[in-house]
This record gives sequence, C-alpha cells and structure tokens, in this order.
Amino acid sequence: MISYPNAKLNLGLDVLRKRPDGFHDLESLFIPCKDLCDVLEIQEAKEFSIEIIKNGRVMDGSAPGEWNPKKDLVVQAYNLLKKDFFLPAVSIRLEKHIPVGAGLGGGSADAAFALRMLDEMFDLYMPYVMLEDYAAQLGSDCPFFVRNKPMFVSGRGDVLEEMEVPQLEGHRIEVVTPDISVSTKEAYAGIVPAVPQRPLRELLALPLENWREAGVKNDFERTVFALHPELARLKEELYEKGATYASMSGSGSALFGIF
Repeated sequence: MISYPNAKLNLGLDVLRKRPDGFHDLESLFIPCKDLCDVLEIQEAKEFSIEIIKNGRVMDGSAPGEWNPKKDLVVQAYNLLKKDFFLPAVSIRLEKHIPVGAGLGGGSADAAFALRMLDEMFDLYMPYVMLEDYAAQLGSDCPFFVRNKPMFVSGRGDVLEEMEVPQLEGHRIEVVTPDISVSTKEAYAGIVPAVPQRPLRELLALPLENWREAGVKNDFERTVFALHPELARLKEELYEKGATYASMSGSGSALFGIF
C-alpha cells in the first residue's frame, strides 16, 4: 500500500501558557498543504525492515546529524499498534520530500498516515477517535493528520475541532522552504507565553485582508527571526510579491504567503 503524507501549515499560532506537564497550551489553525508530500509504502513481509530515502540517498544514521531509521516515528507507530494488535512483519519504504525542521509536520504526517495504513491493511477497524488517541502518543501534531482537514487546535496541540476557512477560497498559497533547520527546542527557548487580547479564533473569522493588521501572528517568529534574520526578509519578500497574508509555519523555518 502506498500513501502520500502531506505537510501542514499554521494559520496563526499563539503560545498561551506553560503547563504543569512541561508542554505549552497553544492555539492555531492547522490546514493541510498537499503541494508538499512524502511517499510512504508499507507491505507485509517475512521480517520487519525500514528504508528511508532523502535526496536520493538511503539514510542509515551514519552521517553526522542523520537520524536512525529504526527510531523514526513511522517505526514507533508500527510498534505502538503491535502492542495492542496482532500485526505481521512489514517492510516500510519512506521517501522524504517534506523538509525536516521546517514547521511543516512531515514526521508527524508520516506517523499518522502509517497508523491509517496499518488500520486499513490489517482490518483493525479503528474509528477516528481511536486513531487520534494513538497518534497523540507519538507527538502533538500527529492527531491532526488522521482526519487531515482544517482543524482549530488547542491544548498542547492534541485538542482538535473542525473549522471551515472560507476566506481561503479563490486564493493560492505559496510555500518557501529555505535550507535552514529550526529545532522545536530552539524555537521555544525565547518564547514568553501570553494570552492575547483577542482570541485567535475571533481574528480568523475576519476577512483575509484584515488578518495582518488585526494581529494574526505566529509567536515563534520573534525568537526564530532573531536567530535567522534571513527568514524575516523572506517573509517581507512574500508581501512585496503581493501576498495578502504571510507567516512562518509552526516553529519554522518554512514560510508561506496567501495570494
């Protein structure tokens, strides 16, 4: 079975407060970005195997900074289900096209799509809610990709509510993926959580042309732009090209403009 895990974009991102469990409460609107996709293939096999390809090269964890395929979230997704269901061995082949460390949720998408594929392949008949519960154990962004439609996200990113975004109709989105990787830890280091005067949900109900002035923002931009000023310049270039609204996605480094 083959699927195409897609990226996500954040329309606004407010970091509200730090939680007792060490995570942060946040609010954001996640939307699928189907112009950027990985390729995930899972087949039943005699023994388990995982192959990850990036830029035409098989990743084996030997290069500096290269992750170990056996620790990939897709493998964790398989092992998580294997604890509760009888699953045969599988071979997994993952082609990475979504940039890593870009705030696009590529690893989370791969994991959630793997859960969905295994559910279908082996007739587990899990409802969405159950799949989302498993996905939440793999990462805060993972549950979004189970239904893979616009969702208002709150809590630590695991509380989802479907939300229509009619303002996007008739517009195109241009994504810029600079060759810069930003770790989530790095992005959070300079964050000062605060509850905004106007809730994000209220701001997103405004016409698209009002978003910038009204304050639809990504709280990570202040920290990440200070570390990587070239990202701030890229955002301004999107506005200079005519974007109605532009922003960084997630904790960066990808940016997007809505035209």
